[in-house]
Amino acid sequence: MNKLNIFKIIGLITYLGFLAVSFTFGFEPGEIIGQTFISFLMNMIKLVPCVFILIGLFEVWVKKATVEKHLGEESGFRGYVWAVLLAGTTVGGLYVAFPVASTLYRKGAKLSVIFTYIGASAVCRVPMMFFEASFLGLKFTLVRLFVSVPLVVLTSILLGDYLEKKQYSVPGDTDG
Repeated sequence: MNKLNIFKIIGLITYLGFLAVSFTFGFEPGEIIGQTFISFLMNMIKLVPCVFILIGLFEVWVKKATVEKHLGEESGFRGYVWAVLLAGTTVGGLYVAFPVASTLYRKGAKLSVIFTYIGASAVCRVPMMFFEASFLGLKFTLVRLFVSVPLVVLTSILLGDYLEKKQYSVPGDTDG
């Protein structure tokens, strides 16, 4: 067992010990942390299996040539538009976006388009925009989108080009 695994185990035991002591002696911040953790865990248990089933279906049903055509090297600007549109429909935030991005990459999507998808998943999901517009107003939401999305695309292109020049490959990628 290497040092990193030992530190992870020690960290987990310390965390669980902290929660046990907090609940035993009524330490309110520790109780809130424990309740938040349980709530988050329950949400993950409900969401993640469905996500992996959908990703498995995507792997089987969507051809690599289709992803390459719309999100690959030859897709041009259209690939970024598709990435933003796909990100807008992603439910579950970044827990869902990262496995989907991995699948898209394995299917031949360009690295900068993947970065656009991940960034757009964080800033332009449709349910989040409705929630934001109801509290902060439609004008604020539109201004934020018209500023955020171009910046996400621009930084994705710059980062993708930089990594391609450095001949970066995704760890665990068997095709690259």
